[in-house]
Amino acid sequence: MMLAGPDRALRPAQALALAVPAALLGGAYIGQYVFGLYPCEMCWWQRYPHFAALALGLIALAAPHRRLWLGAAALALLVSGAIGAFHAGVEYGWWQGITPCASTAAAGGDPLDAIMNAPLVRCDQAPWTLAGISLAGFNFLISTAAGLAILGVLARTGARDHG
Repeated sequence: MMLAGPDRALRPAQALALAVPAALLGGAYIGQYVFGLYPCEMCWWQRYPHFAALALGLIALAAPHRRLWLGAAALALLVSGAIGAFHAGVEYGWWQGITPCASTAAAGGDPLDAIMNAPLVRCDQAPWTLAGISLAGFNFLISTAAGLAILGVLARTGARDHG
């Protein structure tokens, strides 16, 4: 559904609310299932707000009060960014994590065998970095920038609507 009338100004916010969580979740699942970068517990914590942001962005396509839904999507992205910042700090050794590790068991087959052979994924070790930035660090940077950009669009268009 294309935004019409005064809602056209919200297109950049709508695009960010849909594209950023979809891209980051897609990247996380590609990393997990294609490259074997299994998520730790804190990685999962970062994914949940992305699912929420994506759902809120989709709701904003059709529901009334688009600004409200897009604002909520922005807040969900900021929550994921905050969790990513905390997780990156744990990976870099800046502070102690809440949980040091988690394990992921494969679906199907013998449950005991799956548990015993599940990869142990530590939350305090970055499995991959680029230019010294971990995946959690990239999530912090991208999610926070997108959340703030959406709020900026909402603030700019709100000021235009009211004055």
